[in-house]
Amino acid sequence: MKLCRHIPVDHPLALQFQRAVESLTAAQVWDSARQYRGTARDFLIYLGENHPDVTSLNQLRRDPHILGWFAHLRSLKPAVYISRLMRLRCILGELAWTEQLPELAHLIRRQDSPRPPQRLPRALTAQQDQSIQQELLRRNDLAANVFLLLRHTGMRIGECVDLSWDCLRNVAPDRWAIHVPLGKLKTERMVPVDSFVCVLVQRLRFFRSFDPLPSDGHLLSRPHGKTALIRQLRYFLHHQ
Repeated sequence: MKLCRHIPVDHPLALQFQRAVESLTAAQVWDSARQYRGTARDFLIYLGENHPDVTSLNQLRRDPHILGWFAHLRSLKPAVYISRLMRLRCILGELAWTEQLPELAHLIRRQDSPRPPQRLPRALTAQQDQSIQQELLRRNDLAANVFLLLRHTGMRIGECVDLSWDCLRNVAPDRWAIHVPLGKLKTERMVPVDSFVCVLVQRLRFFRSFDPLPSDGHLLSRPHGKTALIRQLRYFLHHQ
């Protein structure tokens, strides 16, 4: 597919960018190739409008040409910004090789790419939370009771699988707490709990009592190690 439909043919660098894109995308699907062409087109339009004096590859400089293009992209969504930056980096790397201009490969640096935005999970509604708890109560198996315990104590899953058999402590008359061992927060703590959580711990002890493995001091059995147990619990959560 000819690049002239996507890149201004009157730009002096159009043909060289076309060849670089065609070389990079020879084994890629059409949509990936289209995105590379779009990135090349955007960069050359920017150069033509803002730096019309640039007519050869050896005139390209990080400042102002590349850094100026970065500023031009900042109105885009972060994911689009990052993808265009990385595609132009690949194109310049290809040109550095084919045109014997090694400095082109250093115009865009690895650290120029910002961190992708962190997508946090959406909070459950009160109705969803209630429905999930009711389903876990209905199941009443080992994994269901583990997740109910997590829900009512705020523990991390890695902390939960490290709980000891005697994690439930009587801290005062009619007052109970769970001793949470060292975890991701690098500190141990006592988490106050109500009677329902005490029942959950007793249920988990009941399940542990049926395990054929000898007691190792943990509330939850880990026949294949901690990592395998966490993987099994996450599998349960993702497939319910």
